[in-house]
Amino acid sequence: MAAIDFSSRVGVWWTSDRWSINEVIPRAREIEQLGYGSLFYGEAGGKEAFTQAAALLGGTERLVVGTGIANIHARSAPAAESGARTLGTVHPGRFVLGLGVSHAPLVEYSYAGSYSKPLSTMREYLATMDAVPPEVEPDARRPARLLAALGPRMIELSAEAADGAHPYLVTPEHTARTRELLGPDKWLVSEQAVALTTDRQTGLERAHQHLHVYSQLPNYRNSWLRQGFDESDLVVGGSDKLAEAMVAMGDTDAVAAHVKRHLDAGADHVVVQVLGEDHSADPLPALRELASALSLI
Repeated sequence: MAAIDFSSRVGVWWTSDRWSINEVIPRAREIEQLGYGSLFYGEAGGKEAFTQAAALLGGTERLVVGTGIANIHARSAPAAESGARTLGTVHPGRFVLGLGVSHAPLVEYSYAGSYSKPLSTMREYLATMDAVPPEVEPDARRPARLLAALGPRMIELSAEAADGAHPYLVTPEHTARTRELLGPDKWLVSEQAVALTTDRQTGLERAHQHLHVYSQLPNYRNSWLRQGFDESDLVVGGSDKLAEAMVAMGDTDAVAAHVKRHLDAGADHVVVQVLGEDHSADPLPALRELASALSLI
């Protein structure tokens, strides 16, 4: 299993596509200084994942930077592998290549691709990465590969052909089941959305806004059904029950306790995604408040 040099067991998930990278880098430095062990981000038509990783790694000293996830339809497998090897060589132990099959509407609209047989597509993509010759980056330290895995078969592939899994929008109970399927020796990095507010209505508003798009995507809808929710929870924006299960709400102690549930369930590392008033909100004020409750400072 490829090494990841997390400095702590809690990191950050923040897709900063609406921010200039020159604004993001100093915030990444503060995230590092606050004691968070990582910064993960998505790739859904905004910033390109690998150039963003290079900028963030170069602008910090020990922060792990992870793609959560890099869309396999956005680049060929050899391009992903060679890019990852280069980043892993320059910044050993600090780059995590999270990979995912994305979603049919995005793949077919934004990338003009074909979204069929996602499991076999991912399996073939990983095999093609493995076939890239070592001369592409001699003596490279290959970075860890994590798969965006929600269903049991993709989790099993994460154990078989990757270094672990990076589940998103899941309960601690899902984290426990993922650990069982992965076994003890694979990385498990769970994402957890948080709304740092003691006003339940405000928390629900932020959660419903966050779930608005996801609740219309089949992959997440199917995942939530497997997690024990039913069709009545899958309204646009999610039901209150789903919102409160997917988003940790409350004061710093309540949020920290929810993060600990994932760690106790078997996650090696949890990345917190701060929900603000809108998608362009600065996560740092909340991250500063949370750092002490998470025992980071």
